[in-house]
Amino acid sequence: MKILGIDSSGMTASVALVADDGLMAEFTINNKRTHSETLLPMIDKLMNMAEVQPSELTAVAIAAGPGSFTGLRIGAATAKGLALALDIPIVPVPTLEGLAYNLAGEKRLVVSVMDARRNEVYAGAYDVENNTSSQDSVDANNAPESADAADTDVDVLQNDVIRTMIPETALPVAELFDKLNELGREVIFVGDGIPVIKKNLEETGLNIPYSFASVQNERQRGASIAALGKLYFEEGRAINSDDFAPEYLRKSQAERVRDESQPAAE
Repeated sequence: MKILGIDSSGMTASVALVADDGLMAEFTINNKRTHSETLLPMIDKLMNMAEVQPSELTAVAIAAGPGSFTGLRIGAATAKGLALALDIPIVPVPTLEGLAYNLAGEKRLVVSVMDARRNEVYAGAYDVENNTSSQDSVDANNAPESADAADTDVDVLQNDVIRTMIPETALPVAELFDKLNELGREVIFVGDGIPVIKKNLEETGLNIPYSFASVQNERQRGASIAALGKLYFEEGRAINSDDFAPEYLRKSQAERVRDESQPAAE
């Protein structure tokens, strides 16, 4: 099995190849060039360097959003084009889950944050401590569901790699702080929304211990998308390329401006 992972949801563009025996290659760049200029050349160079033919790919895993509207659309078009040409499925991986998976095995609550402008963030909070193997995942899938698990409001993925404590959402930073204070756990932030978080911490603070991901794990990584994509593919979560669409979570800036300029209905 070989999974190509693509993440163009933010300023960072990252692609990676994951096989059954682990990570084969990863290519990440973070500069001012647009993803429409960089993404396909990155994929081409990655495949050539790894000596993998496109026909060997099992699926394309794509950061499905939220994130930059332009970046998500470019990533979606790239993934759909490859999947269609190669007749392989797409595995959508929520961007915030991919960010959290950068810190797989972390005991603290991982809070993925992306800058949504206007002092808001796209955010989700995840437990990623239980980094089980594929075989453990299969065994867990066959195990009977406990009554406690059935009653909980927490979204527990079948492979038990990620537990969603705060589902992905777009919200003001102050509201995110309130939610985290209610959970009362030590947290570590990851994602390009960290500068927005730090700015608000200076003004309001948090009532819980917190820290920030180190620079090498702070931004989107194609390897995390590919690795999660492999797990989700094994769970049967792949879809036809025609059925994939990015998850924006909210309207674009242009749509909001248009709506605000329209007169209110009587």
